[in-house]
Amino acid sequence: MFRTELRAALAVGCFVLAACGQTPYGASTRVIIPRGASFAEAADSLSKANLVGWRKMFRVYARVTGGDRNIKPGTYLLKHGTPWKDIIAALNGGHGFVNTITIPEGYTISQITPLLARTLKVPVESVQAAMRDTSLLARLDIPNPTLEGYLFPDTYAFPLGTTAGQAVREMVYDFERRWKPDWDARATALKINRNDLVTMASIVEREARVPEERPVIAAVYYNRLQKGMLLQADPTVQYALGHHVGRVLYKDLEVKSPYNTYIHKGLPPGPVASAGVASLAAAANPANVPYLYFVASPDGHHEFRMTLQEHTSAIREVRGTKQPRASTAKAAVAKKPASKITTKHTTTTKKKPTRKRSVRATALAR
Repeated sequence: MFRTELRAALAVGCFVLAACGQTPYGASTRVIIPRGASFAEAADSLSKANLVGWRKMFRVYARVTGGDRNIKPGTYLLKHGTPWKDIIAALNGGHGFVNTITIPEGYTISQITPLLARTLKVPVESVQAAMRDTSLLARLDIPNPTLEGYLFPDTYAFPLGTTAGQAVREMVYDFERRWKPDWDARATALKINRNDLVTMASIVEREARVPEERPVIAAVYYNRLQKGMLLQADPTVQYALGHHVGRVLYKDLEVKSPYNTYIHKGLPPGPVASAGVASLAAAANPANVPYLYFVASPDGHHEFRMTLQEHTSAIREVRGTKQPRASTAKAAVAKKPASKITTKHTTTTKKKPTRKRSVRATALAR
């Protein structure tokens, strides 16, 4: 008799808690309910996220109300203090359900656009239009026609029904949140503007494979700029081509584009990819080194050199090839077989892209 009364009292208490919960507050917390998960497993996930206090009582409440019979798997955004009845309703009806998307560092707009369209289940054209949002371009003082480089690479959880415009705005706002005020001061010290710094960061992002080399790679390009040398950065050529290539070939170096830094001096007009915090920091704080050249080794690290002669020797050592006989490096580049420089970066959606490269005999040697 006592046990029956206790159970009844607990049930009544659960109903009271469900009906009289706090007003939801604070930022939303993401909870993942795997496909095939039982309600007990879902309750465990909610408890670990501190969205449900008394897990066992929550399960009793769900059993009594029948809410434990039809939960939908997926990713949910729920606020602390949400009443139990509303949590149950969300799990049963898919309310608060979100689509999760990861934008890897080094992705370009052309890679982000179809990924975002598939995730949001919207036409590609609507994403393309959002990438040209004039209000966002003006907000960030971007001199280019798209938001290339300003869609911060991160993992996002977009609620069902999110439009392309809303998603793109959130990615831009994320960029603004990650931007550090002292980077503006560093840009001034480097005699460049923010768009230039973001552009440099995007090149570093596409070049670097070893994290600690980012500031050194940035320094090489800044040193070349200061000396009036061509940057000759492969990522800019890949971007100028406008389509995926497995490797950049010698013939590609002649592509007519303001982004081709093999034929145009200075930085390209804008970023060539979305850079992460580490590359932005490297572009703002380049290493204090005198290098003007670098060549990639098979394991991904770079050999940095100060002079063309040293660089040519480094290429020979890394590649195991003979030194070119041409009187100028430019002639050597032009006459070599079209087997060039790098393979385009390949990426995953979970972590920073893995970059597949052939050994780089970069035409920084020009």
